[in-house]
Amino acid sequence: MNQKVNTPIEVRYQETDQMGVVYHANYLIWFEIGRTKFIDALGFQYIEMEKNNIVSPVTDVHISYKHPIRYGDTVSVETWLAHYDGIRTIYGYQVIGNDGVIAVTGSTEHVIVKKDSFRPLSMRKAFPEWHEAYKKQMEANS
Repeated sequence: MNQKVNTPIEVRYQETDQMGVVYHANYLIWFEIGRTKFIDALGFQYIEMEKNNIVSPVTDVHISYKHPIRYGDTVSVETWLAHYDGIRTIYGYQVIGNDGVIAVTGSTEHVIVKKDSFRPLSMRKAFPEWHEAYKKQMEANS
């Protein structure tokens, strides 16, 4: 089974809007927190890329809001590798409320690029260890 990482988030007052619910864009920040923890759980860190002048921009985002989350709630961001082909990586997410209800689902698509030129790179060539770990995640999901 594909590894899923759960990251707890305590909802802060400043993350809410006038309706008293989490402002929609904050879920993208929570996705990033979950993605970073997922990568950490595989034994890697984004700083490894950055030291090599490589970054991993988001190229596409999908998000679906199903249930409101409010100030004072504690939620969990569940993150997993939804797709990987050596060039593009798609992470999947679920934000689960403390009542067990799925509040938000989504995905982010990424590539790795040279920081100065934004020229796309192959993960297989640039970071073979990451490639192998991601490939194993996808095989476990098959």
